[in-house]
Amino acid sequence: MIAQELEVSLHMAFVEARQQRHEFITVEHLLLALLDNPSAAEVLRACSANIEDLRKSLTNFIKDNTPQVAGTDDVDTQPTLGFQRVIQRAIMHVQSTGNGKKEVTGANVLVAIFGEKDSHAVYYLHQQGVTRLDVVNYIAHGIKKSDPPEPAKGNESGASESEEGGERSEKASPLEQYTQNLNQLAKEGKIDPLIGRQYEVERVIQILCRRRKNNPLLVGEAGVGKTAIAEGLAWRITEKDVPEILAESTVYALDMGALLAGTKYRGDFEQRLKGVLKSLRDKPNAILFIDEIHTLIGAGAASGGTLDASNLLKPALSAGQIKCIGATTFTEYRGIFEKDAALSRRFQKVDVVEPTVAETVEILKGLRTRFEEHHGVKYAANALQAAAELSAKFINDRHLPDKAIDVIDEAGAAQRILPASKRKKTIGKTEVEEIVAKIARIPPANVSNDDRSKLQTLERDLKSVVFGQDKALEVLASAVKMARSGLGKGDKPIGSFLFSGPTGVGKTEAAKQLAFIMGVELIRFDMSEYMERHAV
Repeated sequence: MIAQELEVSLHMAFVEARQQRHEFITVEHLLLALLDNPSAAEVLRACSANIEDLRKSLTNFIKDNTPQVAGTDDVDTQPTLGFQRVIQRAIMHVQSTGNGKKEVTGANVLVAIFGEKDSHAVYYLHQQGVTRLDVVNYIAHGIKKSDPPEPAKGNESGASESEEGGERSEKASPLEQYTQNLNQLAKEGKIDPLIGRQYEVERVIQILCRRRKNNPLLVGEAGVGKTAIAEGLAWRITEKDVPEILAESTVYALDMGALLAGTKYRGDFEQRLKGVLKSLRDKPNAILFIDEIHTLIGAGAASGGTLDASNLLKPALSAGQIKCIGATTFTEYRGIFEKDAALSRRFQKVDVVEPTVAETVEILKGLRTRFEEHHGVKYAANALQAAAELSAKFINDRHLPDKAIDVIDEAGAAQRILPASKRKKTIGKTEVEEIVAKIARIPPANVSNDDRSKLQTLERDLKSVVFGQDKALEVLASAVKMARSGLGKGDKPIGSFLFSGPTGVGKTEAAKQLAFIMGVELIRFDMSEYMERHAV
């Protein structure tokens, strides 16, 4: 029932009480003995308790407040009711778990001690910042307490507080805990160089040099390079390629996940964020970068409350006490960020548009060496050109340059996983076409074939399978050729055609054959199936 280590601790508690000729053995005696119990001591250390401070406080309390028996006869020390309740509570708790655990350990007794809320044992544990929740979290889930304990207020701990002052001051600052130093990452070569985007970077630098409201907001679709601009600014700062006013600046990227993780109680999140903002105020050359800045609105707010992260940030932004770079998409900007007028007016919007195919090719050329070193292959020039062109043409759910970078990265990964005998040293256009076909889920032949050859024979091919509609097919083929000539906008449909005529003349067949010849997927809606109300 009771673990051997706990039996030893209980025996030592009774022996110590008899040697001191104490009339009773109390909960404080029990906690003092548990300080030498392996399982209980491990839990206390995981909860950031100072065991020596706790031992000193308990020893002084027991010495001053426990009655002693006079004389020289052996003392029959009796356990107090509180002592008995703690042991009984620990045994009942272990029995009620029903998980096959049979032995009561020192850690279980430590949890049971918190049931004696009026005891000095619990008071001294709270002085060390140890709560019942901390102990249970570590025993059940192995979660250590991340924050240091509250400074002890008793006279006994005054000396130890001064002794540990140096150690506590060496703990990580809020900036180290909840942000990433992009300048340091750039120095270590962990950030890819920024290719292009000269206008956007210069605009960001210009806004940062303002006296007030010096907070640029990068707005663009996912994958167009908003985060890369902030990283590129940090890289330019390390290379001294910025104006003198920003030469000593450091860019810190806020980690919202770390900021929210472990915030169990009301006020924990606000305290962390205020610590970050205070550290930024103390560093006049610091620049805060917040990716997905729209997540600040509502972050940390209690149910029905109005105080969230954005409201904590507003005063510092308007006064120019900190410099902040935000990044968000057009959808979130219009739907969330712009609705908070007080926050949005403190930022200066910088639109980050999707680069052209030619600009994407230049970006891929700049990143080529990084991917060649990682995958151990070479990229041919036509492979980079094909990655930009084909990804723009066939991958429609993402944006350049992100999807083109994904293509060359996956092409390198595809070669890397092959056996050495089958691996190619140089990735060409063919390998890129295969990857694009996999991502877009279309036949590889449709990617590799050139539209020119299809368009040249389009009219003849249509007439060979659809009969009696030569005039209509000529108009259709001419319209498709005009649309694919490149004169129209790339993000618009190739054409909208209305086939009219009686049943059975070849309207549906013409659409089917056009899709088959051009190598595109045909999605058919037969509206005769939706004539009844219940069919919709």
